[in-house]
Amino acid sequence: MKPTVNILVVDDEVNIRGALVTMLEKKGHQVRGVATAEEGLEYLETTPAELVITDLRMPGIGGIEFLRRLKDTWPDTEVVVMTAYGSIDTAVEAMRLGAYDYLTKPIDRDRFPIVVDKALERHVLATENKQLRDRLETRTRFDQMVGESEPLQRVYNLVEMVAASDVTVLLTGETGTGKELVARAIHQKSPRANSPFITVNCGALPENLFESELFGYEKGAFTGAMFTKMGRFELAEGGTILLDEVGELSLKSQVDFLRVLETKEFRRLGGTKVIRVDTRIIAATNRNLVEAVKQGDFREDLYYRLNVVPIHLPPLRERGDDIPLLVERFLREFASQHHREPKDVSREAMRLLRLYAWPGNIRQLRNLMERLVVTVRDKTIQPEHLPEEIQASKEDTRTMLVTLGTSLEEIEQDVIRRTLAEVTNHRERAAKLLGISLRALQYKIKEYGIRD
Repeated sequence: MKPTVNILVVDDEVNIRGALVTMLEKKGHQVRGVATAEEGLEYLETTPAELVITDLRMPGIGGIEFLRRLKDTWPDTEVVVMTAYGSIDTAVEAMRLGAYDYLTKPIDRDRFPIVVDKALERHVLATENKQLRDRLETRTRFDQMVGESEPLQRVYNLVEMVAASDVTVLLTGETGTGKELVARAIHQKSPRANSPFITVNCGALPENLFESELFGYEKGAFTGAMFTKMGRFELAEGGTILLDEVGELSLKSQVDFLRVLETKEFRRLGGTKVIRVDTRIIAATNRNLVEAVKQGDFREDLYYRLNVVPIHLPPLRERGDDIPLLVERFLREFASQHHREPKDVSREAMRLLRLYAWPGNIRQLRNLMERLVVTVRDKTIQPEHLPEEIQASKEDTRTMLVTLGTSLEEIEQDVIRRTLAEVTNHRERAAKLLGISLRALQYKIKEYGIRD
């Protein structure tokens, strides 16, 4: 059932006002008609309206002044103006002040409902985006981390638990899932927050440079060593060091790192002095280190040293509820960065964004939003603005095809299984989606022998 929409019609011509009210009421809207802008403003004080349709030429307060006062007080209300003169100048002025569209008298009965529907659609979209922005303010935790989905909530909880200690953390997850953001969040929530946070990309570090980069070197240690240089571990003294893509370390580098990890001591390259550091270690990888250990590519003892507290970052395809929040966040960020007007996203475009698998995860989504901010001229992002591979995601994988003759019992089992999978076996959410009580769902799970 559609929610009731409240529309105000302002026109001093009683016949026109009455005809418009009747047409709108037949469409199922709640409509009030008044003769003057003064009456309209008084009405809006007690009864907010989604849409106001007003004449521009009226006794007392004119239509333009009425529009100006209305937008000052109720900026989210959409306005369609009418003029008997078809004045382009007046219409342009009205649009500049925030009117959605204009109609000329006599009113075209075919065009009128189309304009009304589009104005109401824009109101709904603007309201939804405002709600998203409000949610974003309350759902952004730990600096840049954004989301409220069940998988991300588990990450938040683990971050909270480990931040206060110096325990070694291993972050795992696909490329682009935000492992560095989580590492920074742990650092910022810890007692070490005012000390350095140093990142080392192990995948981009050649084996012959690993020791000098991490541990530093003394003057004269090798050709070209014209001065003494501190390594990353020293620079991170008192703070946190993130070893990103730790799974890419060579076996020799793994040995060197393991020794430091165990003792928190090292010597600079070419040096004799033992240096002790107080540095928290966080490691991150997109590799399956268990498999790497089995294959002999990663030391088992190092793996267990790093894997004290594992935190797995879910891929974006498992965080569908977070996509609208992330989209809103990135659109705002890049609109500000590139000095562009903020953009909205149509319902269909957002649906396609949620259906897409996002192999590049958050990084891919972020890059796409920047591209759309720069290249889309319209205020609202539509499906046609999206890349072809995202437009192709029109088939909702959550849709079931039922073969005629399938028993109701089989259908029910399948629906329950799919729903549980969709919400990662969260029974309360599944029961809510299915429209049944948690007790009834638990009974069905037991009856059908469904395993979580």
